[in-house]
Amino acid sequence: MLAAVINFLRAWKRYNAGLNELYRLGDRELADIGITRGDIPRIAWENAHRIS
Repeated sequence: MLAAVINFLRAWKRYNAGLNELYRLGDRELADIGITRGDIPRIAWENAHRIS
């Protein structure tokens, strides 16, 4: 149980870091990598959980 909570907190930290990094990119940079601003939360969430 404790391990699950720790893993979730680590994923949440990675999620927030991913959000911050992607939101700092300009629209042109996002378009270059094939995503829109609306995709950012989903992509950050998927990436945070893929690593764990």
